[in-house]
Amino acid sequence: MEVITCHLNADFDALASMVAARKLYPDAVAVFPGSLERNLRNFFVESMVYDLGIAKLKSVPLEEVTRLILVDTRQRSRIGRFEEVVDKEGVSIHIYDHHPNAKDDIKGEVEVIKEVGATTTILTRIIQERGLPLTPEEATILALGIYEDTGAFTFSSTTEEDYYAAGFLKGKGANLDLVKDMMTYELSVEQVSLLNEMIESAERIVVNGVEVLLTKVASETYVGDFAVLVHKLMDMESTSAVFALAQMDDRVFVVGRSRIPEVNVGDILVPLGGGGHPTAGSASVKEQPLGELEQKLIRLLKGKVNASRTARDIMSYPVVYIGPEATMGAAADTLLRYNINVIPIVEKGTMLGYLSRQVAEKAAFHGLKDLRVTEYMNSDFESVAPDAGVAEIQDRIVGDNQRVLPVVEDDKLVGIITRTDLLSTLVDNPSIPQYLFDSPRRSGYVRKKNLAALMRERLGRNIIDLLKSLGRVADEVEFNIYAVGGFVRDLLLRKQNLDIDVVVEGSGIDFALRYAEAYPETRVRTHKKFGTA
Repeated sequence: MEVITCHLNADFDALASMVAARKLYPDAVAVFPGSLERNLRNFFVESMVYDLGIAKLKSVPLEEVTRLILVDTRQRSRIGRFEEVVDKEGVSIHIYDHHPNAKDDIKGEVEVIKEVGATTTILTRIIQERGLPLTPEEATILALGIYEDTGAFTFSSTTEEDYYAAGFLKGKGANLDLVKDMMTYELSVEQVSLLNEMIESAERIVVNGVEVLLTKVASETYVGDFAVLVHKLMDMESTSAVFALAQMDDRVFVVGRSRIPEVNVGDILVPLGGGGHPTAGSASVKEQPLGELEQKLIRLLKGKVNASRTARDIMSYPVVYIGPEATMGAAADTLLRYNINVIPIVEKGTMLGYLSRQVAEKAAFHGLKDLRVTEYMNSDFESVAPDAGVAEIQDRIVGDNQRVLPVVEDDKLVGIITRTDLLSTLVDNPSIPQYLFDSPRRSGYVRKKNLAALMRERLGRNIIDLLKSLGRVADEVEFNIYAVGGFVRDLLLRKQNLDIDVVVEGSGIDFALRYAEAYPETRVRTHKKFGTA
């Protein structure tokens, strides 16, 4: 007896793969090993015209199985009772799957494994190559499998082959109107409530320099399609990686989604008894408290999320420096010549401290330019090794409020990382939400809205009202006005800083006086030499 089966909690890709496999193994019986996702259940209820010939599990005598055809999975832990058949003598295993390797993978006599967007894509290609017939109804079901597992070709796991397979199925009469109807459905009241709780409890954590959204909820009753809610949360929060935990009944469901290579969801969830793709995965854990499981997940993230860059990649070199015998005046001249804000003091390759431009300028103003820099240098600093990750660098610069971070190898200074270097790295890192950095001309309403949300999160009402009042006056006098400097940097880094500088395109003094006219409680001090107020 030949049996075709898939994974527990079957989805459209599993169903479509089973239908496609029936074309390759016409004498085989197709059987679900257990539960179905809600979308798939709705399909069977609403689309009775499709007679797929799916047998009941209880009607299949496992002792008579001679060939087991596994589609859309090869994990022992995901095939239910069919695990009993795997090691049985005389049983041939054939596997068709698109998931990455997992620890409990079954080995097959025939294995067709390819990392494409859907297992249906693999089987569709074989059907096409062999010239096997497909009815429009069968083509529609196969198209459903591809569209669901690629997120209508929007998931990063989508490949060129998925597009070709969908085009072939369209040519065979696939009904895309039905595909659209089955891929879209309204959330239930319970789902909307759970999604709202997920949003409320969501927090952003930085793991090895990569930002991950983490949320956890608890429900007294089971709420279906938790993975759908996680995907919606990911889109709403404009994040590149999200992990969600939900306590329901006697177990905790864990679902992860990722758009970046640094976060391999399937690999991260394997130790929890789950798995999946680099971009999507899930796990179901019984008899473990929600809080305890959350801490375990965080530990897994710290061990498995890959920092994309190291100190060696970020640092500036060769380093502009001065010796300990240099004067404050010479330091000020060097800072001005190289247009830098901080300069290290180095002796025989070892950094002794650093001097900021502000300190050098103050020393010159007070007539102290002939004193040696060692009198005023800051010698309280930490350093990192060249292989330090972004998280360690960020912790030193942001957490310790350090102006510069020396990179040291064999006790010798090999590079310097400034706050600007760190921010540039975060801008270039795909794990940081791009709405923070996109050009206003390209970003549109959504990103503008998200930046406003960030400001509401980090700034008090009085600061927001102040910025709005500055904007209103700038509109009246037709000046362009910008918040600039450390305030903007620390806002993006989620660091507290209420020292706000603004720049106008025009006369800063004229703008300040016009602002004082509009807001009489304002006190104005002008500096005509510098054109500031």
